[in-house]
Amino acid sequence: MNRDWNEIKTNDSWAVFKIMAEFVEGFEKLAKIGPCVTIFGSARTPDNHPYYKMAEEIAAKIVRHGYGVITGGGPGIMEAGNKGAKSENGKSVGVNIILPFEQSSNIYIDPDKIITFDYFFVRKVMFMKYSQGFIVMPGGFGTLDELFEALTLIQTKKVGRFPIVLVGSDYWKGLLQWIEEIMLKQEKNINEQDLDLINIVDSATDAVAVIDEFYSKYLLSPNF
Repeated sequence: MNRDWNEIKTNDSWAVFKIMAEFVEGFEKLAKIGPCVTIFGSARTPDNHPYYKMAEEIAAKIVRHGYGVITGGGPGIMEAGNKGAKSENGKSVGVNIILPFEQSSNIYIDPDKIITFDYFFVRKVMFMKYSQGFIVMPGGFGTLDELFEALTLIQTKKVGRFPIVLVGSDYWKGLLQWIEEIMLKQEKNINEQDLDLINIVDSATDAVAVIDEFYSKYLLSPNF
């Protein structure tokens, strides 16, 4: 029993070096890319779905407005984001994750801009550090994880504020209603101004406009 426990502790210690290596690779590659907007959403969305088409359109508009596009590198909405960026000859970045199912890198990522991680938390740091805005399409648990991590870090002032855009009011309205009625009004677990961190839109034009307006309003440049 003692030997097994010692082996576990040793493996944990060596894992630190693998984690460090993932951070180093991510920092070195992404620091060279320039201003980008990240598009999140479900890996399960088929290419004939309206949300896929909208993500593709949003990515193309983002590129035309001077940004690159970062996605999680996989299929579905992620593929749509990279495809839209590629269609406008923009920077198309894929921050992939090793999973036993679903996830394989899509063909629309620039070959020199794909990074594959083993650890979700390292991958999320890359999204946070190198994105000038989050476009959040309908998705599952992973999409919600990334959304709420960003909201938490901004709310607690661990990172500077940046625009967060939820696309698809029909999809998100139940969640937002619960946040407002239960979290805010009933339990008072957040402040009213926390709701201002979220923007909800229903078109590609409006999604990109939120990003542009944010940097114009706060007199900031979309840079690192």
